[in-house]
Amino acid sequence: MSSNPFELLKTSCHGKARRGRLRTSHGVVETPIFMPVGTLASVKGLSVRDLREIKAQIILANTYHLYLRPGTELIAKMGGVQKFMGWNGPMLTDSGGFQVWSLKDFRRITENGVEFKSLLDGSRHKFTPESVMKAQREIGADVIMAFDECTPYPSTVDEASHSLDYTLRWTQRAMEWLEANPPIHGYPQYFFGIVQGGMHKELRKKSIDALKELAPDGYAMGGLSVGEPVELMYEIADFCTDYLPEDRARYVMGVGTPWNLLSLIARGVDMFDCILPAKNAQDGLVYTSRGVLRYKNAKFADDERPLDPECDCYCCRHYSRGYLRHLFKSKEPLGWTLSTIHNLRFYLHLMEQARFHIESDDYESWAKDQVEILQREAE
Repeated sequence: MSSNPFELLKTSCHGKARRGRLRTSHGVVETPIFMPVGTLASVKGLSVRDLREIKAQIILANTYHLYLRPGTELIAKMGGVQKFMGWNGPMLTDSGGFQVWSLKDFRRITENGVEFKSLLDGSRHKFTPESVMKAQREIGADVIMAFDECTPYPSTVDEASHSLDYTLRWTQRAMEWLEANPPIHGYPQYFFGIVQGGMHKELRKKSIDALKELAPDGYAMGGLSVGEPVELMYEIADFCTDYLPEDRARYVMGVGTPWNLLSLIARGVDMFDCILPAKNAQDGLVYTSRGVLRYKNAKFADDERPLDPECDCYCCRHYSRGYLRHLFKSKEPLGWTLSTIHNLRFYLHLMEQARFHIESDDYESWAKDQVEILQREAE
């Protein structure tokens, strides 16, 4: 659609891991990268200062939620989402397709789009490929996503094919609308198409071939991490990256654990997002260089160590496990903020390490060791 924002710098000589660079008007994103989720133009519990300190490069917001509240027209009036929230870095918006798909009892899917009922006040709304692109123009994110129908798991070939056909027709309509309606905030927005097809490889290949004809600025893999076994997720992602264009960014949506990310990087994926690090932090679970740590456990009540002695985040530099457990047991919001800072910094540091090891041509051996370590229970 526009000049390609992605530059492939290196592919591992021992596999498919890639080192790249995504250029936007709000900054350069080094890949592989994890994007903290800021659904409502806010990463839950964190300030923009926190995001800068953990070295976030790009964050994600959600069109469905921002459409409902505060409204995308208001965001446009405020100068776009970056100005609205005080974040001057790159942003990506999901189209909201997954969210309206998940409203099983409150939506109706037709050829023209999806009619749904707001969970906020019961009001009725309709998303079409065109209206979702208009909303994302108003929000003003640097990367915007196609409106798709997420294929559930399990699904038959017929069910997945029917869903895929909707997605492909909606993608073409979205791109036609974008061509006729340029960005309104004075900088380019890059459009990513979404590969669907469920767990059926022939449909995934059909989706990729059709999207190549449309030539979006990047490619996302949707319909993964929707209940399928993890090895099947890896298999489908690995299959898709065999056929996706090498010169475009590749994004797996809604995934996952640190070991999921390392395993998918090895299969040629560049970009990730997931609510897991923030959600688990609020549940008293953090990721560390020595494995998974459940700091809410009683044995950590008088533990003076940081969550992770090897972590450079604000939480680990200043607070102990014992104090974090006290905050958790006391339901003090500070505990959720500090542990979220740690988890997100851990993810972003892991991506820094991944980029280093891809450049050093030892990614595969390093990642294999890390995957084993990261799944352990930390002491």
